[in-house]
Amino acid sequence: MSQGPQRIVCLTEETTETLYLLGEQDRIVGISGFTVRPPQARKEKPKVSAFTSAKIEKILALEPDLVLGFSDLQADIAAQLIRAGVAVHVFNQRTVAGIFDMIRMLGAMVGATARTEQSLAGLREGLARIEQSAARLKRRPRVYFEEWNDPLISGIGWVSELVHIAGGEDCFPELAREPSAKQRIIADAGEVVRRAPDIIIGSWCGKKFQPQQLRARPGWEAIPAVSNGHVYEIKSCDILQPGPAALTDGVRQLHDIIVRWAQESAA
Repeated sequence: MSQGPQRIVCLTEETTETLYLLGEQDRIVGISGFTVRPPQARKEKPKVSAFTSAKIEKILALEPDLVLGFSDLQADIAAQLIRAGVAVHVFNQRTVAGIFDMIRMLGAMVGATARTEQSLAGLREGLARIEQSAARLKRRPRVYFEEWNDPLISGIGWVSELVHIAGGEDCFPELAREPSAKQRIIADAGEVVRRAPDIIIGSWCGKKFQPQQLRARPGWEAIPAVSNGHVYEIKSCDILQPGPAALTDGVRQLHDIIVRWAQESAA
């Protein structure tokens, strides 16, 4: 008989993506409406939640034996489900190491330890290849990663780490250590100008990045990234979900952007 929970509801994308990665997607009976990866999940699974809200009755009707959530932002959803007698596990990974730990723990929960270790090895190898490529760069660019535009919010921990792995230096490393978006607000937009990033990456969580709006901010024309045309977007589904996507497509896009900058700077 198969081990572990058989009817899992995933309230965020990264646990859905992980279960698909491990070949355990048949256990999933409900997902977040924000799920983009993998694409087939949206076609195959009923959507039962947003991020900070959920259709509790719809979740209960699915008779889950485990609901997976993320962070304190889903604490209220978790509390309602726990009161209804549902088993709930809320992950809280904010670093690259934390993402690896989440994948390993979820794999253990569904009895897929061997496949999990294979997947983790593949993810580590991919990061190592990017790190080796980044080590060949003659100079590491300063990177400003913008998670939100109003107010300005800089990148979270795992994003900052991936910027470094990809060959860059985060312009706001002190803010990246803060788990809450409120603690990563840049109150003075002029501080971004003063830190003079070589590359700007926008990843506005849940909405399309508008580079023309960014370039039009007062004084930002003096930023090297703006004046030299190195303003880019990485879609939030590829890097702002603390799961496999960030460790694959997200970091690869970061590295490709940094390599492009390095090639143009050397020309």
